[in-house]
Amino acid sequence: MPSYPFCCPAGLCFEIGDEGITMETEASVNDDSALCVTAVEGGDSEATAARETLADLGSAVSNGGDTDDGKETVDLKIIWNKNKYDLKIALDGTGAILKERIHSLTGLPPAMQKVMYKGLLPEDKTLREIKVTNGAKIMVVGSTINDVLAVNTPKEVMQQEVKAEENKKEPLCRQKQHRKVLDKGKPEDIMPSVKGVKERLPTVPLSGMYNKSGGKVRLTFKLEQDQLWIGTKERTEKIPMGSIKNVVTEPIEGHEDYHMMAFQLGPTEASQYWVYWVPAQFVDAIKDTVLGKWQYF
Repeated sequence: MPSYPFCCPAGLCFEIGDEGITMETEASVNDDSALCVTAVEGGDSEATAARETLADLGSAVSNGGDTDDGKETVDLKIIWNKNKYDLKIALDGTGAILKERIHSLTGLPPAMQKVMYKGLLPEDKTLREIKVTNGAKIMVVGSTINDVLAVNTPKEVMQQEVKAEENKKEPLCRQKQHRKVLDKGKPEDIMPSVKGVKERLPTVPLSGMYNKSGGKVRLTFKLEQDQLWIGTKERTEKIPMGSIKNVVTEPIEGHEDYHMMAFQLGPTEASQYWVYWVPAQFVDAIKDTVLGKWQYF
C-alpha cells in the first residue's frame, strides 16, 4: 500500500499500520532529514491520528523559546534590601522552590524570608496557580543571620542604657526626680549617722526616712523569713530578698553621712523603690544582706 512521510521532531522513525504505531528506527536528533514515519494510506482518520500523535511527541520535547529543560519558565525581578536580582524559574515550581532560589541569590535563609506577590506568597502553591506573570516583581523582606546577630540589643534596652549613661553625667541627688524629695531637708526624726564607719544592721527597724513620694518609710529586715519589709503609714510590703535584683546607693551631696538608696524590685530601673536619708554606717550591711552576703548578729 502506498505511504507518505512525516517529519518527527522527537528524533525517531515510526511505522503506522493495522497494529498501531511502532518504532521503526532511531535517528539523530540533530539530523532533521532522517526524521520520518511511514503511515499506511488508509483514510482520513488514520492520517489524522498519525499527525496528532506526532504533535504530542513534539510538544513533549520542546516548547520553543519558553522552555528550560523542557519546562515553561518565567523571568522574575527579585527585590530585597534595596538590591535587584534577575531570576528565571519554572512556572510550575512552588513558592518553597522560589525561596530556595532566592536563598542562592541573596544568602537569605528560606525560614527568614517573607516573599510578597499580591500578598504573602504561599509555599505550597505553584507560580502558575498564583498567576505569576513574566517580568513580575517579587518583593522579599527578611534579615540574614549576620544581620540579626549584629542587632543583639533590643531597642528598649538601648534606650535605657543611653538614659543611664546620661544620668551618670550628674550625681543622682541633683536629678529633678530626686531633688523634690531632698529639698525637703533632713527629717527631724532620722536615725543618727556615723560617717566613715561600717556597722551591722540594728535589731530595730531603720526609720525616719523618706520614700519617693516624700512620705515616711521604715525598713525591717526579717532574716529568718528572708524578707525585707518596707513600711509606710498606709501599708507594709513584704518583699522576698531573692526577688530584689539590685541595690543602688549614693551619698547625698552636702550630707555625705547619709545616702539615697534604691531597691530594684523588677527587671528594669522603672521598678526601683527609692529611700532617702539612709544612715551611711548601715549602707554596706543593707547591700550585703539583701544581695546574699548574710550578716550574723
